[in-house]
Amino acid sequence: MISLLAAVLLLTTPAEEHRFTVPAGGEAVATITAGCEGCDWGTSGQEAVLARVTVDGTYSQHLLIARGATPVPYRILLGPLAAGEHRVVIERDEKRSAKNAGAMKIERVDVRTFAAGTPEHEWLEQAPFVHARSGTVERFSDLPIHAWAERAPAPAVGFRYSIIFSHEDGGTPTDRLMATWGRTTDVEFVYGTERTPDGVLHQEIQARNHDILPFAGQRLGAHPLLWVATENNMVSDTGPADAVRFGLAPEFVSLENVAREVVMDKSPWTYALMSAELRREGRIDPAGTPGSAKIPDPRRFAYLEACGDLVNATLAFDIGVSRAGGQTEWFPSDRGDFRFRIARSGCFRAAVPLADGVTAEQITGVRMRAYTRPRRDIEPILPAGTGVVKLRRLNGVFML
Repeated sequence: MISLLAAVLLLTTPAEEHRFTVPAGGEAVATITAGCEGCDWGTSGQEAVLARVTVDGTYSQHLLIARGATPVPYRILLGPLAAGEHRVVIERDEKRSAKNAGAMKIERVDVRTFAAGTPEHEWLEQAPFVHARSGTVERFSDLPIHAWAERAPAPAVGFRYSIIFSHEDGGTPTDRLMATWGRTTDVEFVYGTERTPDGVLHQEIQARNHDILPFAGQRLGAHPLLWVATENNMVSDTGPADAVRFGLAPEFVSLENVAREVVMDKSPWTYALMSAELRREGRIDPAGTPGSAKIPDPRRFAYLEACGDLVNATLAFDIGVSRAGGQTEWFPSDRGDFRFRIARSGCFRAAVPLADGVTAEQITGVRMRAYTRPRRDIEPILPAGTGVVKLRRLNGVFML
């Protein structure tokens, strides 16, 4: 028989301490290879382990270990570190970890620093630390799971930072997200620092109502400290000091002629967490109709990426599937509902639910439908044929 005390000890992982030497001061990034026995993001009570990370005895952030038992790499920012000896401690936060999550396993910790003057230092130096909104950590919902940096559009010089959240409590319903964005994660620009040709430095955040406001908050070194402030993951530069902090180390990407979702494609585990959260929150229903805010299994969707220019227009795509007898059956992304049509220019994703059992090999074609957009507020109705769509490229179609 195992005593209660012994059972508790079996589930409790002692703090992992990692000592390392920084040869020259710079921005530090830790790659923590970790797993969580019995964790399942899609099962209530088993979602994840939250580990508290300290650097030289000072709180740095929490690490969300949510990708299963097999140890995988998690990259986090440690901030600026001086040359010399340092210590990282990773300790399971019992209060915030899922009650039925098993033992945390830290396989290894690798720390690398990037000195001033290196290309990596240039964009790592101002990558933001983000504090979670109250209630999200407690429910394992809408949490930041991945981040990236990209260069500011020319002629400005600087960088923009975006975060992928596992979902969003507010904003667009789940079924419309899939139809018009090709995902149910929430992808948000959170902070930018760029100097315009006139020499003016703009350091800005995406705040409530998508307003772009000057950043006027605190920093950890040069890293801005942000707080998620709304149910659709807009941020503020002020917030509660005791909020759980995340320091995702961004990857550096170029998004020329591609949609932002390619960042998810490069890290396909983000789709797995997306799908698991939908399942846990009861948002998957094979019989869900448009407007129900529910969708079939994400593995039944065809995901399409294209780039185009829309003027007073919306568009939808149809996916052609080969059927018996050489017939083609077409599946629409808008599912007969005008609210499910894409209404933005640039590079975009759509996702189309196909019949159960259809495989990617059966997809034989894609076609586009364009519409004059509905009127906005009290403006006059636009005459039919007013809208114009120029499709510049079709980047591809895939299934999970």
